[in-house]
Amino acid sequence: MTQTQNPHLLETEPIGKLLLQYSIPAIIGMTVVSLYNIVDSIFIGHGVGPLAISGLALTFPLMNMIIAFCTLIGVGGAAISSIFLGQKDNHRATEVLHNVAILCVVVGILVGGITYCFLDKILYFFGASEDTLPYARDFMEVILLGNPISYLFIGLNNVMRATGYPKKAMLSSILSVGVNVVLAPIFIFSFKWGIRGAALATLISQACGMVWVLTHFSRTSSFIHFRRGYTRLKAAVVGSIFSIGMSPFLMNLCACGVVIVINHEFKTYGGDLAIGAYGIANRVVTLFFMVVLGLAQGMQPIVGYNYGARRYDRMRKALRQVIAIAVGTMTVGWLLCEFLPAPIVAMFSDDEELNELSKIGLQLSIALFPLVGAQAVITNFFQSIGKVKLSILLSLTRQLLFLLPLLYILPQMWNLGINGVWLSMPVSDFLAFVLAAVTLRWYFRKLSMVKN
Repeated sequence: MTQTQNPHLLETEPIGKLLLQYSIPAIIGMTVVSLYNIVDSIFIGHGVGPLAISGLALTFPLMNMIIAFCTLIGVGGAAISSIFLGQKDNHRATEVLHNVAILCVVVGILVGGITYCFLDKILYFFGASEDTLPYARDFMEVILLGNPISYLFIGLNNVMRATGYPKKAMLSSILSVGVNVVLAPIFIFSFKWGIRGAALATLISQACGMVWVLTHFSRTSSFIHFRRGYTRLKAAVVGSIFSIGMSPFLMNLCACGVVIVINHEFKTYGGDLAIGAYGIANRVVTLFFMVVLGLAQGMQPIVGYNYGARRYDRMRKALRQVIAIAVGTMTVGWLLCEFLPAPIVAMFSDDEELNELSKIGLQLSIALFPLVGAQAVITNFFQSIGKVKLSILLSLTRQLLFLLPLLYILPQMWNLGINGVWLSMPVSDFLAFVLAAVTLRWYFRKLSMVKN
């Protein structure tokens, strides 16, 4: 499929070829974004200090909460547009594009504005102390002011990928990250703007990405593009977007709540630096998870289209291949983090205490990492075919039913303390994988009965 491709080829091209064309750009885009986050953390750790790393870690749950509303729109819009294209309904796919753009602006302003007004109270609730609050506040104030820009960029980039332009979606991510990596060290080290400079670099880079995606959808040569007469929100379209986007929305919202608990537990058993250690481990883990998420995003239009076209054989084949690649990717991540933890965490800071906490935490938290790849792909599969309830079930149980109770139980068992907090993550990963595998097997049995 070329850059000027017809997305209806999703029904006829070989699955392996489609996965290469869609997943590789998505993987590169997601990995580049994750690498930026790692590089940004390295700049902050060495240019500002270890407490700045802890302050940045405190923004994770808030960022998850903000991104939750963006994924509600962007991921939901991408999935429903793929299904409409599979049904050969370009008119409704165009409606989705316009509704996504409008929702990104409106919701971005509302979420950013409300959060900004209560920022200090939110950060204290998330585990900030008098020492870490200034760093977290300085970073988030800048990010929140540009929230509508971030929403437009991320939301429309998802739709771009789903409507047949995976390479352009990848290039928009690379453009944004490239600008960020150039500006961040200048703002932090040359201009001495500290963590606020890192946030400003992020905002400027996302503005560049926003211009890129708006330009794409403004061109009539794009398969799906902005048109006159589509400038109003439609209740049915918004309902479909929110319905399918509800799974990643709730997943991110739950991740926000869980990370709040994690921060409080780390603060209780290890202090501010333990929160920073979690921030470092989380950055490393996210790099490999983003590869899997890129795989899932590349799979999404293939699975969604063929589900809409009732080509269930192709849908299953794509899923099997992506699960195998995801497990292999996470196995590589597990090997690196288990056997080379010291040099990995040393990239972020030269503080010995922080690095030791990070090294132990990284090894413990990824003990069952390969299973995470399969579980994440299965969850995204159900989301891609519009099975909202199943996707929500798999998203929420890992966070709420398994991880949350374990965060309170394991630290108190056998006086595990901070190690119990770390171990709660792989235990919940195992339980979530078992549930996902059982659910997938049940669904395909049900699908076979319907076909027969």
